[in-house]
Amino acid sequence: MSNKIYPIGIQNFEKIRKGGYCYIDKTAWIYQMVKTGSYYFLSRPRRFGKSLLLSTLEAYFQGKKELFEGLAIEKLEKDWIKYPILHLDLNAEKYTTPEALDQVLESALRGWEALYGAQDYEKTFASRFQGIIQRACEKEGQSVVILVDEYDKPMLQAIGNDELQKSFRDTLKAFYGALKSKDGCIKFGMLTGVTKFGKVSVFSDLNNLEDISMRQQYIEICGISDRELHENFETELHEFADAQGLTYDEICTEMRERYDGYHFTHDSIGMYNPFSVLNTLKYNVFGNYWFETGTPTYLVELLKKHHYDLHRMAHEETSADVLNSIDSTSDNPIPVIYQSGYLTIKGYDREFETYRLGFPNREVEEGFVKYLMPFYANINAVESYLNV
Repeated sequence: MSNKIYPIGIQNFEKIRKGGYCYIDKTAWIYQMVKTGSYYFLSRPRRFGKSLLLSTLEAYFQGKKELFEGLAIEKLEKDWIKYPILHLDLNAEKYTTPEALDQVLESALRGWEALYGAQDYEKTFASRFQGIIQRACEKEGQSVVILVDEYDKPMLQAIGNDELQKSFRDTLKAFYGALKSKDGCIKFGMLTGVTKFGKVSVFSDLNNLEDISMRQQYIEICGISDRELHENFETELHEFADAQGLTYDEICTEMRERYDGYHFTHDSIGMYNPFSVLNTLKYNVFGNYWFETGTPTYLVELLKKHHYDLHRMAHEETSADVLNSIDSTSDNPIPVIYQSGYLTIKGYDREFETYRLGFPNREVEEGFVKYLMPFYANINAVESYLNV
């Protein structure tokens, strides 16, 4: 019988490694990323491993070599230098007022100023952040690492409230601008989120960020590939098949149909939703685990606001520019739906450079009908959709 401990809901790399939880090795991609660039952005759906990725980066830049024993990066990295790290997590708060974001930033800045000092003339969030980066670099004698988790959470929660979203956008645009103004003091920076707000939004001043969301070489940096599933859970798959009264091949097919199928660029391998896979293997029961954690309010509001025809969901076509970035003034809800994980890339027309979108797998399609549509449409519309 398998004795694996599943890290469900655990996003701290050090806790996973010290606690004996199973960990799917992503460190080869982390090493490649760190050694070939300085500033990155990654968009992935919720519960896809973004927070764990940043936690792993934090442990790496803290020089905690012992946590990486047996992993790919142990043989690749020779130096294990400790860098000062500024890690901002915007995931925990509910952003219903401008003050909510102010409080989160104030708390983070005060914590960093306790370590690295402050200056009276630094009055704004942005100027204080710049001063902290400068002093951290000088005090530690090493360039600074900046990690921002769910950078877009305030703006997502403000969808439908243009005034609030503008307030958040203006605050964060200036705050994140410190990454560019203090480039000489920064070793590495990474922002993660569900969506990428572009053009006149927070990214307009961050043109030095490399967006790896649709880069072929980083497809496996979050989530679980079919190869990783079998390398890490072969025994568990056999036990699951026995528990369900199915053959091994049948259980693998069912897993693929339910949880695989996320494609983040054309001609790429599919990725499994890690949250659903881990829950399924832990309990030996199939379920819509990802959907049951909650329907994002921002998505419901966006679909309502633009009167989106839900019947189009599985037949959308669009360009890479649309998928890559969200313009907060746009009337097109497709980028948010795609980046949130409800649609994925199903095909690519090279001649016209357009992507064909559809539901990634059965969990998303069934969950969409069961959990999302009742918020959006009356029961007759739901029945109509089910009968299409």
